[in-house]
Amino acid sequence: MGLAREQEVEIYKPPRFRPGEKVVSRKNVRNDGTIRGREIGEIVVKKGEVGYVRDIGTFLQQFFIYAVEWIDRGTVVGMRAKELDSLDRPSSPQSPQGTGSNIP
Repeated sequence: MGLAREQEVEIYKPPRFRPGEKVVSRKNVRNDGTIRGREIGEIVVKKGEVGYVRDIGTFLQQFFIYAVEWIDRGTVVGMRAKELDSLDRPSSPQSPQGTGSNIP
């Protein structure tokens, strides 16, 4: 048995979210070691928390990473699209996981 790999290259499509867009976390997110001053494995964003996309970057020339500012926590955490839902746009039937990903 091998580890499953994601085959879709997200960066071939437009980003699902825009800077300034209000988003909500779909799941608890733990520190993977990239957030200074926090223990590895510590929850850095809780499911249901609301934040705003500040910037969009890429990872491994394959995935979009959304820098989301979590106002209540006073932190910025890199998130994948599958971990977020838009609160500014309604869900779209064409978008996976109900993220409202069709940017006009």
